[in-house]
Amino acid sequence: MAQNSRTSETESTPTAGRNSELTRRNYVRSIAAVATAATAIGGAGTAAAQDDYEVIEAQGQTITIDAGQTWENKLIDMTTGQDIVVTAHSSDWTIRNIGFKGENTSGTGSATFGISDTSGGTCTVENVYLGDGSSSGNGNPNGHGQTAFWVAPDHNGHIDFKNVNIQNFADNAIYGSAPGNKGGGTIHIDSSFAANCYVSHFRLGTEGSKVTNSSVYVDSSEGYVGRGIWAWAPGTVEVEGCQIEMNGQNNAIVAGANGNPTEVTVTDSDYDDQAGISEEAGSSVQLGDGVGTDPEAVIPEGVPTSPEEAASGSQN
Repeated sequence: MAQNSRTSETESTPTAGRNSELTRRNYVRSIAAVATAATAIGGAGTAAAQDDYEVIEAQGQTITIDAGQTWENKLIDMTTGQDIVVTAHSSDWTIRNIGFKGENTSGTGSATFGISDTSGGTCTVENVYLGDGSSSGNGNPNGHGQTAFWVAPDHNGHIDFKNVNIQNFADNAIYGSAPGNKGGGTIHIDSSFAANCYVSHFRLGTEGSKVTNSSVYVDSSEGYVGRGIWAWAPGTVEVEGCQIEMNGQNNAIVAGANGNPTEVTVTDSDYDDQAGISEEAGSSVQLGDGVGTDPEAVIPEGVPTSPEEAASGSQN
């Protein structure tokens, strides 16, 4: 089964969620605890009723979200070892309270979510758990592993991401740079968490796009060494109130790609100075007020830390 394809860009290289005082050591323990703890809209699949959410077993189906539609309170069972694709290429849709249980190991596709607003509207992705990740061997003939969210080039509206938890994906966590050279749509990632992904964690490319109040964490022992925040052209991309803890892996902030420059503005954030900042192709990273080099990545308040918590919306 073909998943959400990505053809517009190439590149040369590749706890308690409500506790804002969570330390790195406690964060690692909390993730270990989560890991061991115990029909779709218009699509085919097996669904079982739960108290406050629906369970959908991944069986190679595609779920399509139409304009103005809200898709919410679903637990996606990935322990079947098969795939599922969610697509929303319309306008003013909402994806809310969605938890994925189990690692994506199918290797049949390149993105779990393929999304865009194609009519200049505003869409929302909130309270989503993708913390169980994908297999490190998960890949396609195109050379890509699994991406959590792929924003299509035709995106010309606005997408708000809030309270999203993405970990251990073999490709980008949120791959949102493609509209920069086509649709020009904007993306705002707020109060979200990404960890141990490859290529990059938060990737944006259009003026007006930003990452706020969010954290990136990379544990070198996991083997995933993706960039923290990667800004593509034309930008400018804003970073505010973020903690980017890379433990010396790759770069904390990268500006520019494929020979094209961009600009990043950073305020009230901490980044790992051992990983550092990369300004490529004449790009510029402007460090403003409140920028330090002692990051401590935390899971922001309201971010789900388990599939069940996300699906039920219990942390809201």
